[in-house]
Amino acid sequence: MSTTQALTAAATALAAMLPSAAPLQAVQLPAGNLDAAGSVTVAVDYVGAVSAELAIMLSGRAENSVRQAGGTGTVALADVLRPALEAASSELGSGVLGDVTERDAAALFGDSKAAVFSLTDGTEPFAWLAIRVRDTATSGSSGVELSAQKLGRINDVEMALSVVIGRTRMNVANVLGLEPGNVVDLDRSAGSPADVLLNGRLIAHGEVVVVDQDYAVRITKILDTAETVG
Repeated sequence: MSTTQALTAAATALAAMLPSAAPLQAVQLPAGNLDAAGSVTVAVDYVGAVSAELAIMLSGRAENSVRQAGGTGTVALADVLRPALEAASSELGSGVLGDVTERDAAALFGDSKAAVFSLTDGTEPFAWLAIRVRDTATSGSSGVELSAQKLGRINDVEMALSVVIGRTRMNVANVLGLEPGNVVDLDRSAGSPADVLLNGRLIAHGEVVVVDQDYAVRITKILDTAETVG
C-alpha cells in the first residue's frame, strides 16, 4: 500500500467512526489551503512504522454531535474522538498513539506537506482531517536494523490490547435512546472468531472463553503483516 493510499484509508476509517447522523465520505483537498485559525481542533502524535501528526477540525454541528456523543457528563472532546483517531492511525501501520489533546492545529492544516481531507455527508463538510507524515529516512523502513538492545528500551512500555466481538453503526438519536434491556445487533454471527487488537491494530483472531469466572480470549490465529495490512 502506498503512502497516499494509506492516508486515504486513514481518513476513511476516521470518517466511519465520527458520530454523524449520516455516513461521511473523505474527500482530499488541495494542501495548504484550509485555515483552521480559531476553530475547535484536537490533535495527536503517532509513532510507528509510519510516524505522523493528525488533527481533526470540527464544524459547529460536528462539535455539537461529538459533545452529545460524550453524554451528559464532562467528557472531553479529545476522549470522544480518540477511537476515531485510533482507527485512522491503525491504517498507517503498527505504532503507538499519543495523548489526544484539544489544541491549536492551524499550522498543520496550513502546511503544504500535510494531506487534508474534508469529511462530508454529501451536503456540507462535517469536519476536516489533516495528516502530516514525518520523515522516515532514519526509521526501520529504510533498512536500519533494530538491535535487541534498542528494542529492550521499550520492553516495559504498556500497550492497549482489546478484543472485539462485533461492531455496528448507530446514529446519535438511537444511542441516546438506549435503555437497560435493549438489544444491539452486531455485524458478526454467533460463533465467529473475535478480533484481537493491539493499540487499535488487528493482530490476531480468537475465541472468548471463561477462566475463573473472568472473560478471556483464546488465540486461534496470529496474523502476519500482509493480513493485518489487507
